[in-house]
Amino acid sequence: MNEYTAVTFAPVQGFIEKSRKLRDLYGASLILSYLSQQLVLYVENTEGLTLISPAIPNLQKGMPNRILIKGDVSKDKVEEILLSGWKDILKVCRTWTENKLPEYQYHWNREWTLWGVHTWEIFQGSGHSIQAAMDDLETRKLCRDWSAVNWIGESSSLTGTDGIAFPGLGAVNRNPKTLNYGLEDDKIKEFYTKLARKLDNCPDYQEPEGKFIAPNEKLSIPELVKRLVTLPEIANLISKDKSKDEKLEQLKGFQEIDRKPDPSKNIPGQWTGWFMGDGDKVGDHLKDLAKKDNGNDKIHQFSDAIRKWGEEFYDSFPKKLGSIANAITIEDPQKNNVFPEKLGRIVYAGGDDFLGIIYNPDFSKKPHQKISGFVAYEWLLTLKKKWEEHKQDITVSVGFVWVGGSVPQRDVLQHCREAEKVAKSLGRDRVTIRVVFNSGQYVQWTCPWDYLDILIKYQDREKQSNWSHIYQDLAHLESRRVFDIENADEARIVKQTALQFFELYFPGEGQKLITDIKDGKNINDKKNELAKKLAGFSDDSDEIDRSKSIVNWITDLVKVGWHLCSNT
Repeated sequence: MNEYTAVTFAPVQGFIEKSRKLRDLYGASLILSYLSQQLVLYVENTEGLTLISPAIPNLQKGMPNRILIKGDVSKDKVEEILLSGWKDILKVCRTWTENKLPEYQYHWNREWTLWGVHTWEIFQGSGHSIQAAMDDLETRKLCRDWSAVNWIGESSSLTGTDGIAFPGLGAVNRNPKTLNYGLEDDKIKEFYTKLARKLDNCPDYQEPEGKFIAPNEKLSIPELVKRLVTLPEIANLISKDKSKDEKLEQLKGFQEIDRKPDPSKNIPGQWTGWFMGDGDKVGDHLKDLAKKDNGNDKIHQFSDAIRKWGEEFYDSFPKKLGSIANAITIEDPQKNNVFPEKLGRIVYAGGDDFLGIIYNPDFSKKPHQKISGFVAYEWLLTLKKKWEEHKQDITVSVGFVWVGGSVPQRDVLQHCREAEKVAKSLGRDRVTIRVVFNSGQYVQWTCPWDYLDILIKYQDREKQSNWSHIYQDLAHLESRRVFDIENADEARIVKQTALQFFELYFPGEGQKLITDIKDGKNINDKKNELAKKLAGFSDDSDEIDRSKSIVNWITDLVKVGWHLCSNT
């Protein structure tokens, strides 16, 4: 009999990343945490089993999907628990929809059943030590443990099992070759309009607001479920027979996040800051802890610290940031100068991963009050210190997106994911700041946490915050192709020019990066390490790649600094 069991399920990232709206993202997080907790509570209530990780089993919010157990739990048992919870969610969502719209004849039972069986890959590893169980789990994850949902007739969003969820999905007489797609599209829109009215609790003659579902949306079954579980009525139905600790967490609405412009009321769009973070190499850290003599206790203590940090971060997102009065730009001083109590909110905080938003919750009522990009940057400077409060030896990488109000929410979430991946790919323990304009274009800059205050140093030197000066000089130099690198001979010269430009506006900072390029050798290894750390190139990079990385880091700093910190 094996002494330890490690289990997980997938796809987690894919399930989350397909989210179109914040409600999708939150619903996905609720489902994943709920399913993990079903197994965690089984372990807690079963004699002979001890839960090592995650800690705090009664806290469903942010429950991780990797579970480490002292004792033997079979894969069949894990599947039974997780799939039972998932099928309960599907059954409640399907039944609620059919009961609310009884006028339709539903043909989709087979598709819901297939999703109940084929959504999740479940993996179980075991061994006589924690390390052995974790290694066995990783080995088993290399093999697929999942069979794809079969398509009905073709790989189509209208006819596939993974197609649009509506009453006609799965009908026997739906032949793709003879189907009137225009007529069916009208039927789909009619169905989603009626469903949106039920979810918004508005009369049949009224246009739904679309808090949960927009009438013109077309969702697959899993996407529909992610929306439906955020409705309190459905969450209560799922939790009906559950104990207090097992009930599905309920969503706090996102209605106050008002970003889009309203020309009819002369309200401009609100710029907002979105940040997505993830702990670096947490899996490797757990393996290191597992090798210690008291690995059980070390892993449990780590999980406890991280989960408590996530809970505290979720509940106490800064209600004030320094002098809150400085956080708002008042366009009309004669108007009521009442500042918001909060700078935003956390969407989810699972411990080592989190997503939050900086915005003015009173923007729709007081559009003259705006949170500036500089205030968002000031808060970002505090995030690393906040992260370190859990006192665990892991770093964090974050994607921070400062975005215009007209950018679709789905695109905003994608930008967050991409920015975080850039921070990870360039060495971890850093942040990628991406400024996204309403046109969809963006500029971005990646910087290690301990060098992020470089923008403040320019801010201090130039009391007037004259970022326009440096930005215009950069634009002039770029228009003359001063920073273009075509070959290795140009690389060193262009790099030296960029460093001198940097030194001019950030005295002392550029000098730290300047190297002796006369013979192509670095006279100071420490300086070279700093350049490598800041710009993100590797030891294997050639001179062209190194030079381009340094030049881009400097020019990107100026562009992002101007958009975040300029008062013009």
